[in-house]
Amino acid sequence: MPTTLTAFADVTTSDSALRRFLHGLPGVDTVGLEARAASLGTRSIKTTAKAYAIDLAISMIDLTTLEGADTPGKVRALSAKAVHPDPTDRTTPTTAAVCVYPDMVATAKAALNGADVKVASVATAFPAGRAALPVKLADTRDAVAAGADEIDMVIDRGAFLAGRYLETYELIKAVKEACVRPDGSAARLKVIFETGELSTYDNIRRASWIGMLAGADFIKTSTGKVGVNATPANTLLMLEAVRDFKAQTGIQIGVKPAGGIRTTKDALKFLVLVNETVGEDWLTNEWFRFGASSLLNDLLMQRQKLSTGRYSGPDYVTVD
Repeated sequence: MPTTLTAFADVTTSDSALRRFLHGLPGVDTVGLEARAASLGTRSIKTTAKAYAIDLAISMIDLTTLEGADTPGKVRALSAKAVHPDPTDRTTPTTAAVCVYPDMVATAKAALNGADVKVASVATAFPAGRAALPVKLADTRDAVAAGADEIDMVIDRGAFLAGRYLETYELIKAVKEACVRPDGSAARLKVIFETGELSTYDNIRRASWIGMLAGADFIKTSTGKVGVNATPANTLLMLEAVRDFKAQTGIQIGVKPAGGIRTTKDALKFLVLVNETVGEDWLTNEWFRFGASSLLNDLLMQRQKLSTGRYSGPDYVTVD
């Protein structure tokens, strides 16, 4: 089995070559995709398996605040919650990361103080991505220089939807290079497609392949800033893409559904999608994340119920 992108070297030599490849991918069976996603969503997880799944889901959350009103105090409070999601139960796992704007990276880094929680930063003119390339790269470099462990970039949906596929590829590749620090280490790169704006499943599949070919460490559904964000169907499609990519290259890529995942029941459905589509190799926060901050409180309430037999309610968890 190949373990590099050598087999795809010719695909990205020109816009026409990349277009031929992307439009040569198998068309998405909409009915079949949505039916399989719905079917997997009916699986039931109970007792011990449910407790394990809840802890796993907590460990996969990128706890996020991306508001114009963000303050250093809010970021410090969020960082404290990421380290100890339930202060009354220190067996609760930490979240995977805290995700903030670039100007708050240093604050989050200091607040975490070496804890096993990553600092992720959005970049490239999030959420619209409407800025010149030098601005997007400066945005990325500033976040990395401030200590970001991960960068969540947005593609230019206008360029993609206009068919400028190579431009989209080159943007991701340039941002990937901007993630490299002077010492040679690099922040991991998550590429956000904003699937709610891509209109079709075929476009989501094509965007997934562009991201993977360009060096994404993760492919991510959404910014959480539009009406339609992560769904079981679009996440299933992206999981199938990373599965097929690994089969052809040996390279593993992570997946991050973001936006609209609010309940424990929702989270468990997504974990079933992961297990049934790509398997246990992806059932870790190294390769699967939830961009869903409001989800954490529901997971904590369900965890408390399993532990005590009583439903504590929202007054017993912190409000972000």
